[in-house]
Amino acid sequence: MSILAIDYGKKRIGLAVSSTSIATPLGSILTDLRSETTFVKISEIIKEYAVGKIVLGLPLNMDGTETEMTKEVRIFAGVIEKKFQIKVDFADERLTSKDAESRLALSEKNWRKRKKKIDSASACLILENYLERKKIVL
Repeated sequence: MSILAIDYGKKRIGLAVSSTSIATPLGSILTDLRSETTFVKISEIIKEYAVGKIVLGLPLNMDGTETEMTKEVRIFAGVIEKKFQIKVDFADERLTSKDAESRLALSEKNWRKRKKKIDSASACLILENYLERKKIVL
């Protein structure tokens, strides 16, 4: 069983998968919930990697309180669970984008190239943090 991590954003959705204790970035897709394109891509990944669980980054304020985006992510999780009949867990995503940006800056000096990778790198960090917290060994 693989775990799919999703870093949900207003413009892009970052994706990463793990069938071991190591998260692998899968890139990102444009967020377009009015179209089925987003869900078709997620469906393809679920089938290709035999995904049995989805981890969705939960945006919180630094004090742990919820934001407007948190509500949007919870709605998205409900849609995902209903469409794919797969349980969605949440993982705190505070500072993952900044951490991903810092890590990418070490290996990729071109800002435009880094920007294309940031969402999937954030999804990797969300998944790695989730696996560590749950001490999951697949």
